[in-house]
Amino acid sequence: MYSGPRTDRGRGPSGWLAYLPWVFVGLTILGQIIWVLVSDETRTALTIATVVTFFGATASHAILARGTAWASGYLGITLAFGWLIERVGLATSFPFGDYEYSDALGPMLFGVPLVIPLAWSMMAYPCLLAAQRLSSTRVGTALLGGLVLASWDLFLDPQMVGEGYWTWNQVGWELPGIEGIPLQNFLGWLLASIVLIWVLDLLPRKSAGDAVPITMLTWVYASSVLSNAVFFGRPGVALWGFVCMGVVVIPYLWRAWSQPRW
Repeated sequence: MYSGPRTDRGRGPSGWLAYLPWVFVGLTILGQIIWVLVSDETRTALTIATVVTFFGATASHAILARGTAWASGYLGITLAFGWLIERVGLATSFPFGDYEYSDALGPMLFGVPLVIPLAWSMMAYPCLLAAQRLSSTRVGTALLGGLVLASWDLFLDPQMVGEGYWTWNQVGWELPGIEGIPLQNFLGWLLASIVLIWVLDLLPRKSAGDAVPITMLTWVYASSVLSNAVFFGRPGVALWGFVCMGVVVIPYLWRAWSQPRW
């Protein structure tokens, strides 16, 4: 168990509140399973809904397991960063490349759909905790957390571009097996993710029962590999994501299983 600097044990929730994050977890997983089976029109609504429920799972767990003050700092950083990095990207093509959003994802703020910062926030939480569990240093945490968060986009971008939620105006170099997405986008994600995890690691480290974020990170990893390999016909995406995200997720799951926190 980590016992380095800035360590504190968060007090867990009691009563029915303890189950609230799990309700959001169940809704997210159910919605993403249904997503594969429904029409394109329903998929858009489910995409937004599952981002909201995923965000609900991580936000509620952060509040209940790590306290309102910690969660407020976390949410403030991730939501602001998620919107700002996307706004900069749209305006300057840095760091992701030349892209633009369609209007399919709902209300926008200066060209950025409001659901996008929620997606940054929801996924950064389990990635931060995974990196902190594997590294006691800020540099190690930023690199590991940045890698696993950026690896998520290996799955995300091909799927969302395929649905028409955003488009690339210029592609250029590509990763072999992931056509239509610029290599710059993935490098930009890696840079942005490292910076975000670095900033988040300034928050006090609090030891808590993290079954909810572990479940969500495992689900994202396993379901993304399976869906791209079997349902979407993207074996290259499945392979890249399996390797790059697995570098962090697999050791993290082993650590969580062999050294559980209750």
